[in-house]
Amino acid sequence: MATYAVGDIQGCYDALRNVLDQVGFDPECDTLWCVGDIVNRGPKSLESLRLIKSLGDAAITVLGNHDLHLLAIAYGGHKLKRKDTLEDIFSAPDAEELLTWLKRQPLVYFDPGRNILVAHAGIPHIWSFDAACQYADEVSEVLRGPEAGAYFQAMYGDQPEIWHDSLTGMDRLRVITNYLTRMRFISREGALELNAKNEPENAPEGYVPWYSLPRSDNGRIVFGHWAALQGSTGSERFMALDTGCVWGGCLTLVNIDTGEKVACEC
Repeated sequence: MATYAVGDIQGCYDALRNVLDQVGFDPECDTLWCVGDIVNRGPKSLESLRLIKSLGDAAITVLGNHDLHLLAIAYGGHKLKRKDTLEDIFSAPDAEELLTWLKRQPLVYFDPGRNILVAHAGIPHIWSFDAACQYADEVSEVLRGPEAGAYFQAMYGDQPEIWHDSLTGMDRLRVITNYLTRMRFISREGALELNAKNEPENAPEGYVPWYSLPRSDNGRIVFGHWAALQGSTGSERFMALDTGCVWGGCLTLVNIDTGEKVACEC
């Protein structure tokens, strides 16, 4: 019985099968945590989505920005972008079943026994674990309700750039979504810089990598999203799993309890 976490799959189905086979993953007794971005940019988004869904309770996944993009096209009226590789999902006979399942997935997952939180991009230093879970639940409640279409129509945007407790409506939901699914660089005050995707040592002026700032909690955070980190944050507390499989890197899977990693070059 083992618990594994896997980095951004992004449609790299063959690499996903490879790392699962390397560890002899058994859904009858093992658990897989997905850090988000199951789909898009890779060649087999449909197969990847079907595989994770087929694992049932053996898979725990949080939503990434590419997963939300898929849902925004499906339910918010947005158009496919030139580099999207999502067409097969929309033409699949089980498309609605897959999309409904994806829409029900959370933005964060917290394992209290291990004191580990999983979020696609991480959580900002200005939020505790409890606060992050509470705010993520606000978004999930909307995704699962009648206002999901309105949310997806207005989801995109970089504003507000900073969290305030007084935020309401779509501004509140958008900034929560941006912290949890798009964040890389942040200011000490908590303002997001959402355009830079480069290495952490090349942070824009006035910003730092989100994980480099002091936190009030002492738990670990497992995340993906930031391929330029190449799986390294310099701290065991912050486990980066996006190793750029879809960009010619590799897909990384880690045993949460032993730290043992396996990878498949893409």
